[in-house]
Amino acid sequence: MSRPYVTLTFAQSVDAKIAGKEGKQLILSGKESMVMTHWMRTMHDAILIGIGTASNDNPQLNTRHLPSRPSNPAKNGHDNPYHLPRPIILDSTLRLSPNCKLLDNYKKGLGRRPWVFCSKLGDDEGNREWREWMERKQLLEEAGASVITTPTASERHDGVLLSITRNWPIEVTSNRSSDNLKLSAVLEYLHEHQIRSLMVEGGARVIRSFFAEESMVDTIIVTIAPTFVGDEGVGYNVGLDQVYRRAF
Repeated sequence: MSRPYVTLTFAQSVDAKIAGKEGKQLILSGKESMVMTHWMRTMHDAILIGIGTASNDNPQLNTRHLPSRPSNPAKNGHDNPYHLPRPIILDSTLRLSPNCKLLDNYKKGLGRRPWVFCSKLGDDEGNREWREWMERKQLLEEAGASVITTPTASERHDGVLLSITRNWPIEVTSNRSSDNLKLSAVLEYLHEHQIRSLMVEGGARVIRSFFAEESMVDTIIVTIAPTFVGDEGVGYNVGLDQVYRRAF
């Protein structure tokens, strides 16, 4: 399988937590670490997050903490003075809000068009879930996203129960054995579309997914904040033995 060079980076507490209770955003990176992360973004073709991070943090994934300098829209294709990686969102059930900052920045010329990877619900046009899925897809595309269907890790697409409205956030329930998208298919698609380097910023589920398959990560960069979060925090539950076994 051909894939991009993958850099996995995240910040954690001393007790290996990367988010607060129920995924609430925690500020674990200091100013210097944030600047380093933003420099690293300029060195990659794309940056990947999961729908949990997209929903809880509503990130911009830009380079706003870097020193100001004149922009060059003719060269970069946007008004940001630095190279911006393309935002990649893993969103199996299309929960991403069309009002999110990533799409807003794209429409304002301050970022690149986000690519949203999701699983397909089948081809039964008479099925309510299929019609609602198509509505979600259309709304995201109208907002500027490029929606790409890809297989799930379980290769199953049946039994999905969605509650979809035009109001966000939405509630999504599923009785599939796995909602994880097949990472090898995502990475292969990215490579086929000229993405040669990928920066992965989590969250916890995405980190676990990348370590669940052999040789998916080339470089790991971890910032450790001198703080304890406690048992209610969200961790990624990956031991060093699994890191060495899976990543290298």
